[in-house]
Amino acid sequence: QVQLVESGGGLVQPGGSLRLSCAASGSIGGITTMAWYRQVPGNQRELVALISNGGTTKYADSVKGRFIISRENAKNTVYLQMDSLRPEDTAVYYCYAFRAIYNINYWGQGTQVTVSS
Repeated sequence: QVQLVESGGGLVQPGGSLRLSCAASGSIGGITTMAWYRQVPGNQRELVALISNGGTTKYADSVKGRFIISRENAKNTVYLQMDSLRPEDTAVYYCYAFRAIYNINYWGQGTQVTVSS
């Protein structure tokens, strides 16, 4: 089993910044892709950004140029630096990990990000 624990969410004003962290623990061998998703009540969960174990990244169009995903493999941690935040970024943000060797997906418990004045 893999446990993902997120931190760093909170309330921020429009234009502000937040940094989310997600630490993986447990049977972490074989994790390849890690990512951040977000979900607003009543909507489907959507991909925000992903990063491969080789460092290749992909972003949703809505966050390109504002968010940066990064990863410290030695610490089994993935980060999401969020700048120039907008009210429409308000959501619960979930950490995701894919353990390719077993073809299993893992999810964190989610952390609330609220962008409001």
